[in-house]
Amino acid sequence: MTVEGREPEPPLRDDRVDGRDETPNERADRNWDELMQELRVMQTGTQILTGFLLAVAFQPRFTDMDELQRDLYVVLVALAAIATILALAPVGLHRALFGRRRKPDLVRVAARIVKIDLVVIAALTVGVTTLIVDFTVNRTAGIVALIAAVVVIAALWLALPRAVRRSLRRDVPPQ
Repeated sequence: MTVEGREPEPPLRDDRVDGRDETPNERADRNWDELMQELRVMQTGTQILTGFLLAVAFQPRFTDMDELQRDLYVVLVALAAIATILALAPVGLHRALFGRRRKPDLVRVAARIVKIDLVVIAALTVGVTTLIVDFTVNRTAGIVALIAAVVVIAALWLALPRAVRRSLRRDVPPQ
């Protein structure tokens, strides 16, 4: 009983039919934890690529790069910085909104930032692969590497999830 003599209202239950029985806040907490795990994975890959890029400039053969390769290198350094900033943005946003009961909003905005960061990391990965192959083999091989990397990313990040969703829809029995 409360001080006013009434029973406290039960927490709002989620109305989604997804097999979970969680409040909107519990769902937001779970989704936030999943986003943070994704960011940890993304951040590790970005840190490795950034470290590689920063080390390249201090190698003796850096001066052997042609103008296109140097331009690509500068773009890749910028993409690495943007990817790092995007990966840190949800954490900064969390700090700014901490304790204000805005977790569902935070999760929604952070999920968008993570999607944008994935695109930047894809471009960074394709670019680094292209630069390495272009520099070590030749321009034609670099272009082939670029096309192959774009195809692989499109297959794994776009086509595969669509195929899985279609497969899951077929497996769901009619209600």
